[in-house]
Amino acid sequence: MNTSLGNVLRYTLLIAVGLIMLYPLIWLIGASFKTNSEIFGNASILPENPTLDGYIKGWETSTPYTFGRFFWNSFLIILPKTIGTAISCALVAYGFARFDFPYKKILFGTVIATLLLPNVVTRIPQYILFRDLGWLDTFLPLWVPSALAGDAFFVFMLVQFLRAIPRDMEEAARVDGANSLQTLIFIVVPMLAPALISVCLFQFMWTMNDFLGPLIYISSVDKYPVSLALKLSIDTTESFEWNRILAMSVLTILPALIVFFLAQKHFIEGISTGGVKG
Repeated sequence: MNTSLGNVLRYTLLIAVGLIMLYPLIWLIGASFKTNSEIFGNASILPENPTLDGYIKGWETSTPYTFGRFFWNSFLIILPKTIGTAISCALVAYGFARFDFPYKKILFGTVIATLLLPNVVTRIPQYILFRDLGWLDTFLPLWVPSALAGDAFFVFMLVQFLRAIPRDMEEAARVDGANSLQTLIFIVVPMLAPALISVCLFQFMWTMNDFLGPLIYISSVDKYPVSLALKLSIDTTESFEWNRILAMSVLTILPALIVFFLAQKHFIEGISTGGVKG
Protein backbone atom coordinates (compact mmCIF):
# COMPACT_ATOMS: atom_id res chain seq x y z
CA MET A 1 0.00 0.00 0.00
CA ASN A 2 2.80 2.34 0.94
CA THR A 3 4.61 1.48 -2.28
CA SER A 4 1.53 2.25 -4.38
CA LEU A 5 1.00 5.55 -2.56
CA GLY A 6 4.66 6.44 -3.09
CA ASN A 7 4.38 5.73 -6.81
CA VAL A 8 1.24 7.88 -7.08
CA LEU A 9 2.94 10.78 -5.31
CA ARG A 10 6.08 10.37 -7.41
CA TYR A 11 4.27 10.37 -10.74
CA THR A 12 1.98 13.20 -9.63
CA LEU A 13 5.03 15.30 -8.79
CA LEU A 14 6.71 14.41 -12.10
CA ILE A 15 3.59 15.32 -14.09
CA ALA A 16 3.22 18.62 -12.23
CA VAL A 17 6.87 19.57 -12.79
CA GLY A 18 6.61 18.46 -16.44
CA LEU A 19 3.55 20.66 -17.01
CA ILE A 20 5.31 23.64 -15.42
CA MET A 21 8.30 23.15 -17.72
CA LEU A 22 6.11 22.68 -20.80
CA TYR A 23 3.75 25.56 -20.04
CA PRO A 24 5.77 28.23 -21.94
CA LEU A 25 5.86 26.01 -25.03
CA ILE A 26 2.16 25.18 -24.79
CA TRP A 27 1.31 28.87 -24.31
CA LEU A 28 3.50 29.80 -27.29
CA ILE A 29 1.66 27.37 -29.57
CA GLY A 30 -1.76 28.50 -28.34
CA ALA A 31 -0.93 32.20 -28.61
CA SER A 32 0.29 31.77 -32.18
CA PHE A 33 -3.33 31.10 -33.18
CA LYS A 34 -4.65 34.20 -31.43
CA THR A 35 -5.10 37.70 -32.78
CA ASN A 36 -2.71 40.36 -31.55
CA SER A 37 -5.39 41.91 -29.30
CA GLU A 38 -6.41 38.55 -27.82
CA ILE A 39 -2.83 37.77 -26.79
CA PHE A 40 -2.88 40.68 -24.35
CA GLY A 41 -6.57 40.49 -23.48
CA ASN A 42 -6.92 36.76 -22.83
CA ALA A 43 -4.54 34.87 -20.52
CA SER A 44 -5.89 31.41 -21.36
CA ILE A 45 -3.84 28.93 -23.33
CA LEU A 46 -6.55 28.09 -25.88
CA PRO A 47 -7.61 30.86 -28.29
CA GLU A 48 -11.28 31.85 -28.31
CA ASN A 49 -11.31 32.41 -32.07
CA PRO A 50 -8.40 30.47 -33.61
CA THR A 51 -6.89 32.09 -36.68
CA LEU A 52 -4.02 31.34 -39.05
CA ASP A 53 -3.44 35.03 -39.69
CA GLY A 54 -0.18 35.01 -37.72
CA TYR A 55 1.21 32.14 -39.78
CA ILE A 56 0.08 33.53 -43.13
CA LYS A 57 1.31 37.09 -42.64
CA GLY A 58 4.34 36.02 -40.63
CA TRP A 59 5.46 33.70 -43.45
CA GLU A 60 5.27 36.59 -45.91
CA THR A 61 7.49 38.81 -43.66
CA SER A 62 8.10 42.51 -44.17
CA THR A 63 10.93 41.85 -46.65
CA PRO A 64 10.91 40.83 -50.34
CA TYR A 65 11.54 37.25 -49.18
CA THR A 66 9.27 34.73 -47.51
CA PHE A 67 10.25 32.92 -44.33
CA GLY A 68 11.05 29.90 -46.50
CA ARG A 69 14.12 31.76 -47.77
CA PHE A 70 15.40 32.16 -44.21
CA PHE A 71 14.78 28.48 -43.47
CA TRP A 72 16.83 27.62 -46.55
CA ASN A 73 19.65 29.87 -45.36
CA SER A 74 19.61 28.13 -41.99
CA PHE A 75 19.82 24.80 -43.81
CA LEU A 76 22.83 26.02 -45.79
CA ILE A 77 24.57 26.83 -42.52
CA ILE A 78 23.47 23.84 -40.45
CA LEU A 79 24.11 21.02 -42.95
CA PRO A 80 27.82 21.66 -43.70
CA LYS A 81 28.49 22.68 -40.10
CA THR A 82 26.94 19.51 -38.68
CA ILE A 83 28.56 17.16 -41.19
CA GLY A 84 31.92 18.93 -40.91
CA THR A 85 31.80 18.77 -37.13
CA ALA A 86 31.08 15.04 -37.08
CA ILE A 87 33.85 14.19 -39.58
CA SER A 88 36.58 16.49 -38.25
CA CYS A 89 35.96 15.82 -34.57
CA ALA A 90 35.89 12.05 -35.17
CA LEU A 91 39.26 12.23 -36.96
CA VAL A 92 40.88 14.40 -34.28
CA ALA A 93 39.42 12.37 -31.41
CA TYR A 94 40.58 9.12 -33.02
CA GLY A 95 44.10 10.53 -33.29
CA PHE A 96 44.20 11.57 -29.64
CA ALA A 97 42.62 8.34 -28.37
CA ARG A 98 44.54 5.79 -30.42
CA PHE A 99 47.93 7.21 -31.43
CA ASP A 100 51.05 8.30 -29.60
CA PHE A 101 52.91 11.29 -31.03
CA PRO A 102 55.21 14.04 -29.71
CA TYR A 103 53.59 16.61 -27.40
CA LYS A 104 50.32 14.71 -27.43
CA LYS A 105 49.45 15.59 -23.83
CA ILE A 106 50.32 19.25 -24.36
CA LEU A 107 48.22 19.47 -27.53
CA PHE A 108 45.27 17.71 -25.92
CA GLY A 109 45.59 19.96 -22.88
CA THR A 110 45.54 22.98 -25.19
CA VAL A 111 42.36 21.71 -26.85
CA ILE A 112 40.69 21.23 -23.48
CA ALA A 113 41.92 24.65 -22.31
CA THR A 114 39.94 26.30 -25.11
CA LEU A 115 36.79 25.07 -23.38
CA LEU A 116 37.57 27.50 -20.57
CA LEU A 117 37.70 30.50 -22.90
CA PRO A 118 34.47 32.52 -23.15
CA ASN A 119 33.31 33.11 -26.71
CA VAL A 120 33.58 36.87 -26.26
CA VAL A 121 37.36 36.52 -25.87
CA THR A 122 37.77 35.01 -29.33
CA ARG A 123 35.15 37.07 -31.18
CA ILE A 124 37.41 40.00 -32.11
CA PRO A 125 40.42 37.91 -33.30
CA GLN A 126 38.08 35.69 -35.33
CA TYR A 127 36.31 38.68 -36.86
CA ILE A 128 39.64 40.25 -37.89
CA LEU A 129 40.81 36.95 -39.37
CA PHE A 130 37.64 36.40 -41.39
CA ARG A 131 37.65 40.03 -42.52
CA ASP A 132 41.21 39.66 -43.83
CA LEU A 133 40.19 36.45 -45.61
CA GLY A 134 37.26 38.26 -47.26
CA TRP A 135 34.69 35.95 -45.68
CA LEU A 136 32.41 38.59 -44.18
CA ASP A 137 28.79 38.45 -45.33
CA THR A 138 29.20 34.78 -46.26
CA PHE A 139 28.35 31.54 -44.48
CA LEU A 140 32.02 30.47 -44.29
CA PRO A 141 32.81 31.97 -40.85
CA LEU A 142 29.83 30.10 -39.41
CA TRP A 143 30.83 26.58 -40.42
CA VAL A 144 34.50 26.44 -41.49
CA PRO A 145 35.86 26.51 -37.89
CA SER A 146 33.58 23.61 -36.97
CA ALA A 147 34.63 21.70 -40.10
CA LEU A 148 38.22 21.97 -38.82
CA ALA A 149 37.39 20.50 -35.39
CA GLY A 150 37.10 23.91 -33.80
CA ASP A 151 34.56 22.68 -31.25
CA ALA A 152 36.72 21.33 -28.43
CA PHE A 153 33.73 20.04 -26.48
CA PHE A 154 32.88 17.51 -29.18
CA VAL A 155 36.51 16.40 -29.52
CA PHE A 156 36.68 15.79 -25.76
CA MET A 157 33.33 13.98 -25.81
CA LEU A 158 34.41 11.60 -28.58
CA VAL A 159 37.84 10.98 -27.01
CA GLN A 160 36.17 9.89 -23.78
CA PHE A 161 33.84 7.63 -25.72
CA LEU A 162 36.72 6.10 -27.71
CA ARG A 163 38.77 5.38 -24.62
CA ALA A 164 36.02 3.06 -23.39
CA ILE A 165 35.84 1.10 -26.66
CA PRO A 166 37.93 -2.12 -26.69
CA ARG A 167 40.69 -2.22 -29.32
CA ASP A 168 40.28 -5.91 -30.20
CA MET A 169 38.30 -5.35 -33.41
CA GLU A 170 40.65 -2.59 -34.55
CA GLU A 171 43.69 -4.80 -34.03
CA ALA A 172 41.97 -7.63 -35.91
CA ALA A 173 41.26 -5.26 -38.82
CA ARG A 174 44.91 -4.21 -38.96
CA VAL A 175 46.00 -7.85 -38.99
CA ASP A 176 43.76 -8.30 -42.02
CA GLY A 177 45.57 -5.43 -43.77
CA ALA A 178 43.33 -2.44 -43.03
CA ASN A 179 45.07 0.91 -42.60
CA SER A 180 44.20 3.46 -39.91
CA LEU A 181 41.63 5.32 -42.05
CA GLN A 182 39.87 2.11 -43.07
CA THR A 183 39.83 0.97 -39.45
CA LEU A 184 38.26 4.28 -38.43
CA ILE A 185 35.60 4.22 -41.15
CA PHE A 186 34.57 0.56 -41.06
CA ILE A 187 35.25 -0.44 -37.46
CA VAL A 188 35.30 2.59 -35.16
CA VAL A 189 32.62 4.82 -36.70
CA PRO A 190 29.83 2.19 -36.42
CA MET A 191 30.68 1.79 -32.73
CA LEU A 192 30.82 5.59 -32.38
CA ALA A 193 27.37 6.02 -33.93
CA PRO A 194 25.51 6.95 -30.69
CA ALA A 195 28.15 9.54 -29.78
CA LEU A 196 28.24 10.94 -33.33
CA ILE A 197 24.46 11.26 -33.37
CA SER A 198 24.67 13.18 -30.09
CA VAL A 199 27.33 15.45 -31.60
CA CYS A 200 25.16 16.13 -34.65
CA LEU A 201 22.08 16.83 -32.53
CA PHE A 202 23.95 19.21 -30.25
CA GLN A 203 25.43 21.04 -33.22
CA PHE A 204 22.08 21.16 -35.02
CA MET A 205 20.26 22.69 -32.05
CA TRP A 206 23.04 25.10 -31.13
CA THR A 207 23.36 26.33 -34.71
CA MET A 208 19.61 26.66 -35.14
CA ASN A 209 19.47 28.84 -32.01
CA ASP A 210 22.63 30.83 -32.76
CA PHE A 211 21.88 34.53 -33.00
CA LEU A 212 25.17 36.29 -32.28
CA GLY A 213 27.26 34.48 -34.91
CA PRO A 214 25.07 35.37 -37.91
CA LEU A 215 24.50 38.86 -36.48
CA ILE A 216 28.26 39.54 -36.51
CA TYR A 217 29.23 38.02 -39.86
CA ILE A 218 26.13 38.38 -42.07
CA SER A 219 24.87 41.77 -43.18
CA SER A 220 22.67 40.96 -46.21
CA VAL A 221 19.02 40.28 -45.45
CA ASP A 222 18.81 37.67 -48.22
CA LYS A 223 21.38 35.58 -46.30
CA TYR A 224 19.75 35.79 -42.87
CA PRO A 225 18.95 32.53 -41.05
CA VAL A 226 15.70 32.17 -39.10
CA SER A 227 17.29 33.43 -35.87
CA LEU A 228 17.89 36.84 -37.46
CA ALA A 229 14.71 36.73 -39.52
CA LEU A 230 12.64 36.67 -36.33
CA LYS A 231 14.24 39.96 -35.33
CA LEU A 232 13.04 41.48 -38.60
CA SER A 233 9.45 40.94 -37.43
CA ILE A 234 10.04 43.40 -34.59
CA ASP A 235 10.24 46.91 -36.01
CA THR A 236 11.10 50.11 -34.16
CA THR A 237 7.51 51.00 -33.43
CA GLU A 238 5.08 49.47 -30.96
CA SER A 239 2.60 48.43 -33.63
CA PHE A 240 4.15 45.12 -34.69
CA GLU A 241 2.03 41.99 -34.62
CA TRP A 242 3.07 39.61 -31.84
CA ASN A 243 1.02 36.76 -33.28
CA ARG A 244 3.25 36.77 -36.37
CA ILE A 245 6.38 36.60 -34.23
CA LEU A 246 4.97 33.79 -32.08
CA ALA A 247 3.79 31.86 -35.15
CA MET A 248 7.23 32.04 -36.79
CA SER A 249 8.82 31.13 -33.44
CA VAL A 250 6.75 27.94 -33.42
CA LEU A 251 7.91 27.09 -36.93
CA THR A 252 11.51 27.88 -35.97
CA ILE A 253 11.64 25.49 -33.02
CA LEU A 254 9.68 22.78 -34.87
CA PRO A 255 12.67 21.31 -36.82
CA ALA A 256 14.77 20.99 -33.66
CA LEU A 257 11.91 19.27 -31.82
CA ILE A 258 11.26 16.85 -34.68
CA VAL A 259 14.95 15.96 -35.08
CA PHE A 260 15.38 15.51 -31.33
CA PHE A 261 12.41 13.18 -30.88
CA LEU A 262 13.33 11.12 -33.97
CA ALA A 263 16.85 10.55 -32.64
CA GLN A 264 16.05 10.67 -28.93
CA LYS A 265 17.06 7.06 -28.26
CA HIS A 266 20.50 7.46 -29.83
CA PHE A 267 20.94 10.89 -28.26
CA ILE A 268 20.39 9.59 -24.72
CA GLU A 269 22.55 6.54 -25.38
CA GLY A 270 25.39 8.67 -26.71
CA ILE A 271 25.38 10.92 -23.64
CA SER A 272 24.77 8.33 -20.92
CA THR A 273 27.19 5.61 -22.07
CA GLY A 274 30.92 5.82 -22.32
CA GLY A 275 31.52 2.89 -24.62
CA VAL A 276 30.02 -0.22 -26.18
CA LYS A 277 28.18 -3.03 -24.50
CA GLY A 278 30.16 -6.22 -24.55
